[in-house]
Amino acid sequence: MAQQRALPQSKETLLQSYNKRLKDDVKSIMDNFTEIIKTAKIEDETQVSRATQGEQDNYEMHVRAANIVRAGESLMKLVSDLKQFLILNDFPSVNEAIDQRTQQLRALREDCDRKLIALRDEVSVDLYELEEEYYSSSSSLCEANGRPLCEAYWRLDLDTDSADGLSAPVLASPEPSAGPLQAAAPAHSHASGPGPTEHA
Repeated sequence: MAQQRALPQSKETLLQSYNKRLKDDVKSIMDNFTEIIKTAKIEDETQVSRATQGEQDNYEMHVRAANIVRAGESLMKLVSDLKQFLILNDFPSVNEAIDQRTQQLRALREDCDRKLIALRDEVSVDLYELEEEYYSSSSSLCEANGRPLCEAYWRLDLDTDSADGLSAPVLASPEPSAGPLQAAAPAHSHASGPGPTEHA
């Protein structure tokens, strides 16, 4: 509780110091600039010579210009400190930014969910149509063969294999027939050979 009470007091003190720095720096800039303007005015003859007075005025102008630059740098440092103070201590703004980002991410998630649901529905419809087509073709095959589905496919594969097996020997049938024809020719020549011998 003591820390919670001391924290706002430290913030208030810090803000008061920032306000004091701002007023001091602005007042310094205004005062030094006013004195530079006064120095530029030509005065009447005095006991000091004009050359000495000119050197004195030149030196004073340089010093006051340096004071203005220092006050400007102090103001820039004050701006940086104020930004850091707002970033670290402006909790309502930080919470608002977090809430906005959360809402954006939630909207993005909802959009992705809607797209995924639509894609799921499309895939389900296509899959249902494919299943209907598959089962309708399978049932027609079973009805045509009068057998269960697995046996119908097995018979179809067996018929295909048997058709391939029969086509191969038909193509190779001329080659085995050449053997008996060639064997019959020598037998005929052998049978005709003894004929002339007996006739002789």
